[in-house]
Amino acid sequence: MKKSVLILVCTIAMLAVGSSAQEQDESGTLRLKLGDPDLKNKTLEVRPDAIFSAATGRAITFEKMIAEMADARLIHVGESHNSLPMHQIQARIIQSLYEQNPELTIGLEMFTLLRQEHLNKWSMGLLTEKEFIREGEWYVAWNFNFGFYADIFAAAKSLRIPLYGLNAPRDIISKLRMGGYDALTDEEKALVPEPDTTHQEHRAYIRAIFENMDMPAAMKGPGLDKIFEGLYRAQSAWDEVMSDNILKALEYTRKRMVVLAGSGHLMYNLGTNRRAFEKSGWPFKTVVCVVIPEGQESLEVSRSLADYVWGLAEEERPAYPSIGLRLKKFDHLANPVVEREPIDGITLGAGFKKGDVILSVGDHTFTDINTMRTYFAHFTWGDTVIFEVLRDAQVKTIEVTFEPKQEEEEKQE
Repeated sequence: MKKSVLILVCTIAMLAVGSSAQEQDESGTLRLKLGDPDLKNKTLEVRPDAIFSAATGRAITFEKMIAEMADARLIHVGESHNSLPMHQIQARIIQSLYEQNPELTIGLEMFTLLRQEHLNKWSMGLLTEKEFIREGEWYVAWNFNFGFYADIFAAAKSLRIPLYGLNAPRDIISKLRMGGYDALTDEEKALVPEPDTTHQEHRAYIRAIFENMDMPAAMKGPGLDKIFEGLYRAQSAWDEVMSDNILKALEYTRKRMVVLAGSGHLMYNLGTNRRAFEKSGWPFKTVVCVVIPEGQESLEVSRSLADYVWGLAEEERPAYPSIGLRLKKFDHLANPVVEREPIDGITLGAGFKKGDVILSVGDHTFTDINTMRTYFAHFTWGDTVIFEVLRDAQVKTIEVTFEPKQEEEEKQE
């Protein structure tokens, strides 16, 4: 039962925050009648490699879209975290908005404000990529290959665009999910404002994702609503803290900001973007990409989904493999330890167990999770690596091949 709850928590987090638009389409969340009352009962047909304006329901040029953003103080650009084309679009938008008006900043979901010093150093050109990944602990802060974001960070560095971390530490959000806001200490509350969980349309959006998920029959009982409430508190807390940190950054800089976040935070202009607008009144625009499944010419979506909807052809697989290992460190133990059995990525089904102590990977030993994940990031599809782990006082060998797993392939069908 505990494992089922863990899988459910991780799955809804991926769906609500950074899942592919195809997965969201399968759950019906791209055609919900939510958001702008003038648009929520209308749909449009999105085609690959085309941008559509919600206001008109018709295709629009990239240049026209950028021109329409001139008066926006906030430009929210959604992503699926493992989609390289979406990150390339984000980088292109940043470059064009800078050319339009260089008074620009970038807000990042993938960093907390506790890592702001390293973001400042990067924007000022004081760190190499290798130094930034090491000192900023990229692979502790974020589980996705830096290569997905390389163009964005390169643009920020070359143009000296300030970067701001928007998120809260995961352990605080997890604590809030389990015990509510009152479970947090005063220090934790200083980092995470109390989230508003009363917005009915936002609740309906997250509930739609939740109810379309596959889950064990044993979980479809009286406790289901309780599980949802915890998950909804967490999602609302992410949106709340990011909107709060957006406003703090812009009140300090007096500039405008491109916000990069998982599309689930932005859909229907109900998440982080809505909360920031309600607190400030600042005009904003939202761009969301949707994936057109292979074999389809177009995809029907709600016109209230975002101000601009950008169609993308389906990728055969992500540009960079995901390792899928969640690791943790213990005091007085040098080696990283497997926190839980993998539920995704290339290590799914490879034989790892909770509590495995990682003795070596290939010919390398590691005492630091960020360094180990940096090493993983250099592998590509088709590579093979040998792990040695300590389990129950015995050394075991696990061979891992960097290839898509069956579950990942089924998601793309």
